[in-house]
Amino acid sequence: MQAMAALVRQDQVRAWPPRDLIGQLARRLPTDLAPEQLQDLAAFAVEEPYALSPTALETVARGLAATGPISADLMEVLVDRSDESQRLRQFIAELAGPRLDPEDPWARQILTELPTLDRAWRQLVAHASTATTPRPTAGWSTEATRLLAEVDPSEAGQLFDGWLTTATRAPHQQPSSMNADLLRGLLWLVERTGPTPEQVRRIGGLVEAMLRRLPGVGPACPKVANAAVGVLGRLDGEPALAQLARLSARVTYKGTRKEIDKALDARAATLGISRDEIEELAVPDYGLTGVGRHEVSLGGCRVELSLVSTSVALTWFTESGRQVKSPPAAVRREHAAELADLKSLAKEITGMLAAQVARLDRLFLAQRTWTFAAWRQRYLDHPVVGALARRLLWLVDGVPCGWADDALCTVDDTPVAAGDDAEVRIWHPIGRPVPEVVGWRDWLERHRIVQPFKQAHREVYLLTPAEENTGTYSNRFAGHILRQHQFHALSAIRGWTDRLRLMVDDSYPPTFRELPGWGLRAEYWVEGVGDEWDTDTTDSGSYLRLVTDQVRFYPIAAAQNWSHASGGGYSASPWSDARPGDPLPLDRIPPLVFSEIMRDVDLFVGVDSVGNDPTWSDGGPQGRFRDYWSSYSFGELSATAETRRELLARLLPRLAVGQRARLDGRFLVVDGDLRTYRIHLGSGNILMSPNDEYLCIVPDRSTGRAGEQQFLPFEGDGMLAVILSKALLLAKDAEITDASITRQLRSGG
Repeated sequence: MQAMAALVRQDQVRAWPPRDLIGQLARRLPTDLAPEQLQDLAAFAVEEPYALSPTALETVARGLAATGPISADLMEVLVDRSDESQRLRQFIAELAGPRLDPEDPWARQILTELPTLDRAWRQLVAHASTATTPRPTAGWSTEATRLLAEVDPSEAGQLFDGWLTTATRAPHQQPSSMNADLLRGLLWLVERTGPTPEQVRRIGGLVEAMLRRLPGVGPACPKVANAAVGVLGRLDGEPALAQLARLSARVTYKGTRKEIDKALDARAATLGISRDEIEELAVPDYGLTGVGRHEVSLGGCRVELSLVSTSVALTWFTESGRQVKSPPAAVRREHAAELADLKSLAKEITGMLAAQVARLDRLFLAQRTWTFAAWRQRYLDHPVVGALARRLLWLVDGVPCGWADDALCTVDDTPVAAGDDAEVRIWHPIGRPVPEVVGWRDWLERHRIVQPFKQAHREVYLLTPAEENTGTYSNRFAGHILRQHQFHALSAIRGWTDRLRLMVDDSYPPTFRELPGWGLRAEYWVEGVGDEWDTDTTDSGSYLRLVTDQVRFYPIAAAQNWSHASGGGYSASPWSDARPGDPLPLDRIPPLVFSEIMRDVDLFVGVDSVGNDPTWSDGGPQGRFRDYWSSYSFGELSATAETRRELLARLLPRLAVGQRARLDGRFLVVDGDLRTYRIHLGSGNILMSPNDEYLCIVPDRSTGRAGEQQFLPFEGDGMLAVILSKALLLAKDAEITDASITRQLRSGG
């Protein structure tokens, strides 16, 4: 090191030695360099920014910082080189604070609070900023444990809780790389503090916040979402498992979904049970005192928490027992923390309900069976799941039954008695006698039971003569124009795999759904439509619309089909010698599988078709889709629309609009004071007298679910709600004040 000192002391001429010699001598510097030696090395580093190793730079910088401020020129070099060394990055963060983008509210909060904390906190946050790997390394974890021991645990809990709470608010921009690294590091620190159940819930909420899609970006920050899932997977206990189960039913982003699956599979393997069982056992009871209900006292007042439909309602009662709409002022003032916890609990249960609805809807294809004792514990009597399971129909040793009047009973209300070993499975209408299906529909109406999704009224799709003729494919849902991004999101929710198609020279597989339990893969063939940039694409080049084609089934291991983004038909992959096997004959597909897959595809068309858009009466860009829009908007009804028609035929006499409305083929006809209106039961679009002129009404999504004051025996049909809201509006057309509607009524179109 004397040679090193001699090299760095050239006061007169500053003739720096060759870079390779400096590199050999200065990979690791002694820590006892004299101030003048440190100054010379600093000047050399500014002159030759990449000559010294990151370790040497850190040694020089730490030495200078111990005696005085570091120059702006050297700091610039340190910042530029900080990505090469976690220790160097940590030192810079300790010295000048983490280089966070304050546009993120949580980052702004940390930058505001950190200067008020002692040095141990600056070191801890600086260490968090070095979380540049997907998972914490052993060295990172050891240092984190050492630094956490130097801060007050209660203060750590409060600060981490506040930062996590702010971070779970959905971001409006993509976090910077430094912000994302620090947030990931904070998650790893929280993991080591033994997080509270509330903090675990916030970690789960952070997953969803970081997967919020941003225009032109996609998910805001998958690497933080994946880190949060990793933390949940490593934490023991019910709260973390519950979050994983909830996220499993809600997350559709492929990369994070894989991390969730790995975490749940690992937990199932550890416990020696199946993945299905782990998801059932993971649903917490949240301390509810009964199925779908809970009661607490705050400041002498009583509040009832009840699971209504797929949400949570809070009902308040004063000390005298009088029901009030909101918490009394005394409760808000004196029990603010408990009130906040109660609202947080309600929000968490609402999210879990939505996740369980999705999971229960998947049971039709899961082929799950239970013993009566296990089913009763996990479903019927579970405080959360029971609120949904008691509104569904089940087969107990082959006997259809439902829950009414606090008992399990048959369609004629005869109580059902079953032994603990009786077999239970979910009821599906396919293959059931028509009188049985109709009987259960009557039973739901008689008992005023609203199912969380269509079950007794579920559409059944049987092979058509056309499909028997084609043999291996269905054209039932071909030739539709769908909004690509809406289709992409909905297909993911329903368990399909889809890739956004770009207007580029590339090939894509069809949208597909794998059914491992059946050994099958279903494909829905779609292609991008249009050839004008901007008109037919987003700014990033993804197609705005798709055109649909065949539905096919293959063995799950068969090679994939591919098609060019702009169309031309599907064929074998151009990059592989593998050839797709022959599609399976449709009459060999189990009827339940065929029906459920076709129901999904019908849903895609029913929700995503441009024909549902009331503003598309001009046919979209250059009127290219006018014929399709007209044929879909007022054409033949799909199976879903037929179900809608059958239900309205039963309920219309009891609805408020029933005296002014009637069914006529594909339409709900409404007699207003000014005109007569025909609302299509598929698209919800409207024709009005005279001459069937088109009436454009855009539903106001902010006013809540239309028709919510009327009894409907199932949830989830948004178009039925739209049709009822339009019917109620038009029945009193003389009272309409919306200028965009009255102008059309006056002009006749």
